Amino acid sequence: MQAILDTLKNLDYSGVPIGKIVTVIIILTLTQTLRRFVIAAIVKTIERFTRKTKTTLDDELIAILKPSLSWLILIGGLWIVKEILAQELGLQLSETIGRALNLIVVFIIAYAVYRAASIFGQIIANLLLQSDTELDELLRPLMPKIFQSAAIIVIAIKISEIFLGQSAAALVGLLGGAGITLGLLLKDIVYDWFCTIIIYSDNLYREGDWVGVTGLEGFVQILNIGFRTTTLHVVKWGSIVKMPNSRMISGVVENWSQNPGDELKWGINLILKIDGISAKKTAKICSAIEQMPKNIKGFSPSCIVRFKQIEQNARVIEVIAFVNDDNLYFDAERELNLTILELLEQEGIDFLHVELRTEPEKRKLAESAVNN
Repeated sequence: MQAILDTLKNLDYSGVPIGKIVTVIIILTLTQTLRRFVIAAIVKTIERFTRKTKTTLDDELIAILKPSLSWLILIGGLWIVKEILAQELGLQLSETIGRALNLIVVFIIAYAVYRAASIFGQIIANLLLQSDTELDELLRPLMPKIFQSAAIIVIAIKISEIFLGQSAAALVGLLGGAGITLGLLLKDIVYDWFCTIIIYSDNLYREGDWVGVTGLEGFVQILNIGFRTTTLHVVKWGSIVKMPNSRMISGVVENWSQNPGDELKWGINLILKIDGISAKKTAKICSAIEQMPKNIKGFSPSCIVRFKQIEQNARVIEVIAFVNDDNLYFDAERELNLTILELLEQEGIDFLHVELRTEPEKRKLAESAVNN
């Protein structure tokens, strides 16, 4: 075959390179044949490996590779033709055509890599992110973008090498310096991104949880966990607060929705200070309060009542009850307080602890200030 091609190249008729023209026609014919059969073989091979998949990602990948391979084979044939006709075209025109073909190849590869990067990102996300957690759902749409960004960077470097040659290293260094500068400027944002992973991996809270957050008063509900901030609903004020995830993990988050057991238990703590009652009446009050949650809707039957201490003239009683229905928390709290008040009224206790404070020194200072 090589001998035949060499013979054809050397065939001339009156200065017309008939052999080279015939060789060009043969090469272009072979190129068109290869475009048809080689691509069909590659597509069938890919389909054989991806036949059992249930997604359409493999079909999308084939739809991207098929035209790209076809164009690359055609460019390869044109490059061979250019090499054969290099003497007739001249050095300058041959180099111009070569640069144009190289540029076309770069753009074809860039297009294929950019489109395929998105699909590869989805495929890897489907393979690695299979736990169906909220973090997986948060990371899944980012995977294609990460691969696309990486593809753009690599393609930009390759194009710079074609046009800039040795100065491409300087471009890479410039991009690296710009990356460090942007990293310093965006370090808080990047830190919040990593804090999001910590929130999910350590299961600090989930969307819909009721929590207590340092710096926010009362009940707070988690509405949304973003990649940088957590959206909170402050029930007491009816307001929405967007808290950076770095503050959520650096502070104390008291999660009411996560329970140590199977039953929901939200605590209600009360402190009673009753003056001047006997030991018998104190025991009677403690026993009565201990039975109250069993008769109030929304309460868990278990209740802790402690006769904690004697503080001056007051008997200090601590009550710890648990609500097992979060929708009835405030109703149960109100009913418990009212029931305790009814008990105290039945026992003839009209008032609770009274604290008298005498500070004669401050009184003298106040009187002297008025006289002056």
